[in-house]
Amino acid sequence: MKLFTYSKAGATAESAIQEKAQKSGAFYIAGGTNLIDLMKDDVVVPDHLVDITAVNCAQIEKLAGGGVKIGALMSNSDLANDTYIRTHYPVLSRALLSGASAQLRNMATVGGNLMQRTRCSYFYDVAGDCNKRKPGSGCPAIEGYNRMHSILGASGKCITAHPSDMCVALAALDATVHLAGPGGARKVKLVDFHKLPGNTPEVETVLEPHELIVAVELPAPVTAYGKNWCYLKVRDRASYAFALVSAAACLEIEGGKIKSARLALGGVAPKPWRAADAEKLMLGKAADEKTFKAVADAVMKPAKGYEHNKFKIELGKRTIVRALKVAAAANQKEV
Repeated sequence: MKLFTYSKAGATAESAIQEKAQKSGAFYIAGGTNLIDLMKDDVVVPDHLVDITAVNCAQIEKLAGGGVKIGALMSNSDLANDTYIRTHYPVLSRALLSGASAQLRNMATVGGNLMQRTRCSYFYDVAGDCNKRKPGSGCPAIEGYNRMHSILGASGKCITAHPSDMCVALAALDATVHLAGPGGARKVKLVDFHKLPGNTPEVETVLEPHELIVAVELPAPVTAYGKNWCYLKVRDRASYAFALVSAAACLEIEGGKIKSARLALGGVAPKPWRAADAEKLMLGKAADEKTFKAVADAVMKPAKGYEHNKFKIELGKRTIVRALKVAAAANQKEV
């Protein structure tokens, strides 16, 4: 690990932003559950770390419109176990509890979860090529071992998959990310926060230099989504494994017909994959297997598999159908 210097920011986001802007090669650090691993492997080599754990943004604030504002420094464990979140946004709670281990969730923060990097083995192999680490060097995963990689939204420059569980649920819940930076505060929809690789896979988010995530906002809860929901994660083992495919599904059903729907996928794309067109396809349709299979086919129609992950296309379809069926049945014991 490269030697680095360290400083601790004060209680305001502005103090952290100013501290980072004054230091060359500086990174923010909070829980550090991903950043420290990257530093150990020399994938990321900061000259300076700005500790932001004292910044006052680790609480949940209920908003006048009925939504909530979640501080970026709130731990994944605290958020998952918050009574209001468990009651009104249960798909988020389940997604968080599906990620990593209890020990990591105790340290990991909401903002850090949004910023976590791919787990592609080629990205971590600093002796080899990777367009994310060395733009223009190539993407060995395309012709190499790509079992965990994307089937949607990838490009000829990068086929990595985004690793987060939390972000999949946030995408389904139409979350908004609050940012603070040298130019002031701004908001970005969660579905727009992460960027697809295109020709610049090294650019992973819309963050500007020195910007800091300060909160995530959820809109007022839809009552039905507290009952008709499912977060389904398909993985190689039941503990501490990243998703092959995951799905966050929420349904509002009246008279057997779907009034509104939310569907987002994980493990299949370089960013949390909100299936907005599929949501529209469900409106007014019967909440049954025929509808759900048609939705799954539509979502996976543009999918492109590679040598080792072609199975994800069929697995993705089955995961979508299963998640929607469980959500429609409102029986979480089935997951």
